[in-house]
Amino acid sequence: MDMKELLDVLVCPKCRAKLAPLPAEGEVEGLCCQSCQKVYPVREGIPVMLMEEALPVTQWEAGLRGKGDKR
Repeated sequence: MDMKELLDVLVCPKCRAKLAPLPAEGEVEGLCCQSCQKVYPVREGIPVMLMEEALPVTQWEAGLRGKGDKR
């Protein structure tokens, strides 16, 4: 299953809204919920759909990609 097919079936686990891909260097790096403004990371091509792994979109846009990231 490719990322387009995944996006057809995946929804935000918090609010059930559709997700939009956040591409970086030709690959999808995260999935963003436009409704609750959370980004779910994609690691090694696999979406991590855990609410405790989601980041606020503002933090994601600032380049902070993980909980321990202090950039």
